[in-house]
Amino acid sequence: MNLVYIGDLVNTHGLKGEVRILSNFEQKDKIFKTGNQLRIFNSDLEITSYRVHKNYDMVTFKGIETIEDVLMYKGEKVYIDRDLYDIGFIVSDLVGFEVYTEDKFIGKVDSIMESPKNYILVIIDNNKRHLVPYVDEFVKDIDIENKKLTIDVIEGLINED
Repeated sequence: MNLVYIGDLVNTHGLKGEVRILSNFEQKDKIFKTGNQLRIFNSDLEITSYRVHKNYDMVTFKGIETIEDVLMYKGEKVYIDRDLYDIGFIVSDLVGFEVYTEDKFIGKVDSIMESPKNYILVIIDNNKRHLVPYVDEFVKDIDIENKKLTIDVIEGLINED
């Protein structure tokens, strides 16, 4: 099983087992479909309905018909099995990529942070931590095959201390 984090089940909604999922996953259109499965707390749950309400992805699951049935999942992380869906390349795939400027090794992508506007790449090298926005102005090339990322550096972007 190749699990990919897609969000958090933050609350229930109503009395009939509907849940609120907070997700910034970039390919929701491929995941939130009737019949697809989400993995929550070691359970594979089949989606029976989906809608968007405010900032939330509202989902109901097969076999879950009351609020009591879903309370145990409140606050849990939501995953998909990547092997079941054709989601292609996603931002979290960048973890472990080597990062370079045109001529200099900067470090490796350690993790991805989310901000309201975009993702932030956390790059680590020799106990130095660099935060680089994942935007076209800085990320110039992604070589998926060689796990290499080329960035454009402006003054102050990279921690030189």
